[in-house]
Amino acid sequence: MKGEPVIVMLVEDNADHAELVIRTLEDHRIANKIEHFRDGQVALDYLFRRNEFADPEISPRPHMILLDLRLPRVDGLEVLRIIKEEDVLKNIPVIVLTTSEAERDVAQAYGNHVNSYLVKPVGFEEFSKLMHDLGFYWLGWNTHPRI
Repeated sequence: MKGEPVIVMLVEDNADHAELVIRTLEDHRIANKIEHFRDGQVALDYLFRRNEFADPEISPRPHMILLDLRLPRVDGLEVLRIIKEEDVLKNIPVIVLTTSEAERDVAQAYGNHVNSYLVKPVGFEEFSKLMHDLGFYWLGWNTHPRI
């Protein structure tokens, strides 16, 4: 990924949570571009380049997907399942970023091949550190195949 713009896809319906993620990623200069989607169906349209996202120039593949679980239209676990079943998408790291600590949600996410499952910390400082460390791990230190 050296030299190419880093694209993070954020799928989050809570405006406050999305703003916090975006601000933290920008403050830490982790991503060059953050694509934010508020529901699972629109996120899938982007990834599969359907409808208004049909042109690959406006829908480049993200380097990482931050995915909430509770989403309108198509929930996060279903979005995850679809991504990980698709050859062209399955190597994109998907990190669930949610408020749910429910064992059922964790088990289902890993059953659908999530790369990481993170529970959103309540405090701003903890959340900021989590985003900083997450960005550097997945986009800086981790080695993965080209998308």
